[in-house]
Amino acid sequence: MQRLKLFIPLLVFVALAAMFFGVERRVQRGEYAPTDLPSALVNRPLPAFSLPALDDGRTLTNSDIQGEWFLLNVWATWCPTCHYEHPFLVALADQGVKIVSVDYKDNAKAAQRWLAEKGNPYVATLFDEAGDFGLDLGVTGAPETYLVDAAGIVRFRYQGALDQAIWGREFAPLIAGLAAPSAELSQ
Repeated sequence: MQRLKLFIPLLVFVALAAMFFGVERRVQRGEYAPTDLPSALVNRPLPAFSLPALDDGRTLTNSDIQGEWFLLNVWATWCPTCHYEHPFLVALADQGVKIVSVDYKDNAKAAQRWLAEKGNPYVATLFDEAGDFGLDLGVTGAPETYLVDAAGIVRFRYQGALDQAIWGREFAPLIAGLAAPSAELSQ
């Protein structure tokens, strides 16, 4: 019996390795995406908020950002993936995409400095220092981006960095169904 106990770690390792390779094969076949986490907000209204704007501290609410579709991007200066994503967001804003951001659990001065240095693609930045609005959104980590329609309904959530490939595959088809401000956005 003592000899059998010696094989328990080996059996556990083999079982974990089999699970790992099974998931890896599903990812390669496109059956599983680790960033596809379900969101209870899809097809529901954006949670109500009242948060200070990062730039001037004025209080912003849902009514300040509704009226046309927009992206709601959750980011922070402590997030390395947000640094990768940021130039693409600047390019989207240059094309006329309305992006509202949530600076999530961050330092206001560091965030202001970061936007001054890297460019500010956002029409407004909500400062969520405690992360309460992030909890209401169901944020699991930064960056996360939500597509919100003109009525304030969340239509899609993406976890991870946006780039041209993800934009074209995930966002552009959905935006084509919304009232897009320009034809170049659906490309």
